[in-house]
Amino acid sequence: MDYILTFIACFIAAVLLTPVVKKLAVKIGATDQPNQRKVHQRIMPRLGGLAIYFSFLIGIAITMPESPYLWPILIGGTIIIITGVLDDMFELSAKIKLLGQIGAAVVAIYGGIYVEFINLPFDTIWQLGIFGLPLTLLWIVGITNAINLIDGLDGLAAGVSAIVLATITTIAVMDGNFFIVAMASMLLASTIGFLYYNFHPAKIFMGDTGALFLGYMIAVISLLGFKSVTLFSLLIPIIILAVPISDTLFAIIRRMVNKQPLSAPDKSHMHHCFLRLGYSHRGTVLMIYGISAFFALAAVVISQSTLWGALVLTLIVLFAVELLAERVGLVNTEYRPILNIMDRMFGINRTSP
Repeated sequence: MDYILTFIACFIAAVLLTPVVKKLAVKIGATDQPNQRKVHQRIMPRLGGLAIYFSFLIGIAITMPESPYLWPILIGGTIIIITGVLDDMFELSAKIKLLGQIGAAVVAIYGGIYVEFINLPFDTIWQLGIFGLPLTLLWIVGITNAINLIDGLDGLAAGVSAIVLATITTIAVMDGNFFIVAMASMLLASTIGFLYYNFHPAKIFMGDTGALFLGYMIAVISLLGFKSVTLFSLLIPIIILAVPISDTLFAIIRRMVNKQPLSAPDKSHMHHCFLRLGYSHRGTVLMIYGISAFFALAAVVISQSTLWGALVLTLIVLFAVELLAERVGLVNTEYRPILNIMDRMFGINRTSP
């Protein structure tokens, strides 16, 4: 009951705070200008992540969940928020933003949030030792940026993050990890409250303030929720986050294939691809919600599966990711090795009239 009341409080706080943040964003000039790479056609206030952040803090103040990891998470999250606010106001360079992300990740790692070992099959333990630190840093910074990269359409990053947080909450309830239940559910409620104003047609964007904060918190909470990891439980947060991770991974591949800098912006992310296929703005967002929900459900099933069941389901998920990338053209329209094999198997000639 306490969790439910806190969830409601965070949701109401986000609904009430978002219009206030919208006025603040306009007043201080934290707005998003339209350009050829962006979908929106008018100046939009951003900074919406502040509403999510303060609503989440209200939930923390109400429940004060007990954990030695609470303050490292909050301090790291605040560093990310400051970085995002400055970027939404002044458009920081990529290097400065990366420094802010690394600083927040270091705070979490210093607070004890890192992978120490992996339980392999047949009762074998792989002690990561010092290598667990860079692995954790890469995870936190990578997921933080992955959520930021999918923030390209109204409600997309917020909705996908909500699906991810709902999945983490569900698995945490099954595992009896009530600190993660509290943290993930409060963040979920705050995100849903903001999504009321952010779904198409959006009245406010979350900006880097929100995208970086949600990415950071999801990275840390998911890592903490699966801290005592086995080989396949390590894959669960990866599968939960399959949409932003695959979008980021194929963006890297795409830029390497096209001999472009990894930081070069383009209009070939997953949401751009669906728009090119003829889906509407809202239809594209709902389609990606559905894909994210599919991966979330797969993660829940894998978390309750046997070793061999988890192996089979993981292979199915990887196959689905590859098919998705080829079907929508995440690398380019010519990249379709699996689909070409399937076409030959079924005698399909796509070049014919």
